[in-house]
Amino acid sequence: MGASLSTLTERTPNGPGLGDIPGSCVANVFLHLTPPEICNLARLNRAFREAASSDAVWESKLPRNYQDLLELLPPERYRNLCKKDVFALLSTPLPFDDGNKEVWLDKVTGRVCLSISTKAMSITGIEDRRYWNWVHTEESRFNVVAYLQQIWWFEVDGSVRFNLPADIYTLSFRIHLGRFSKRLGRRVCYYDHTHGWEIKPVRFEMSTSDGQESSTEYFLDDCAEDEANGCHKRGSWIEYKVGEFIVNASDPPTEVRFSMKQIDCTHSKGGICVDAVSIIPSALKGGTRRRLLN
Repeated sequence: MGASLSTLTERTPNGPGLGDIPGSCVANVFLHLTPPEICNLARLNRAFREAASSDAVWESKLPRNYQDLLELLPPERYRNLCKKDVFALLSTPLPFDDGNKEVWLDKVTGRVCLSISTKAMSITGIEDRRYWNWVHTEESRFNVVAYLQQIWWFEVDGSVRFNLPADIYTLSFRIHLGRFSKRLGRRVCYYDHTHGWEIKPVRFEMSTSDGQESSTEYFLDDCAEDEANGCHKRGSWIEYKVGEFIVNASDPPTEVRFSMKQIDCTHSKGGICVDAVSIIPSALKGGTRRRLLN
């Protein structure tokens, strides 16, 4: 396969090869491919490499409001960069709001993704170490999670305001039952504080500045049902979907508010890690990456 492909890149006695295709034609084809596909094809020959560096090609992979993302950076980081390098720069997480929130482009589709750390949220009792502790871990993109030992009134609230491009987005909380650590190089989980989540569900809510709302409820520790279905919530990070919302235009900015709460004070609850909230294009949440819409 490799030998036959290499012969296609050069003129042969039987006719032209891929190397004879005009660069403008190659660039037009690249407009319909994903960034990884473009980078792979750029290795074929000089014409493909030149087309793969075209600003017109890479600008089509960037969201229309990519300048809003660049404004999070000092100008010297992106000044004089070609569009290919701009895409590469924006595909790495860009921190903002004191480093407690991040935005980045999906490397396949160019769609905008957001993550909000619990450090940027309002958590009832977070200042009292009898209830909550901050745990540093490599399992979080922010390297820190909030761990609840025990509390009666459980409530976590947050918000984010950003120029999200037009798309359909899914908002989720990332949660882990039990605390974890490494012992002799192995991951170990402890559930001595984990209780109360099977008694009543946690309510998740979300609303946007243009009036969209969504809410749902989950039992976080229904052990009997988990074992019956072969799904074990304990010891794993679980993303709980709160809902979807639609953005029609990046201007004005969209403000999204979100919360999770269990405020029934008839029982205590504890032994849970709260990592972050993600806002991801819904097309990416289903395991498929649809190409960026024009």
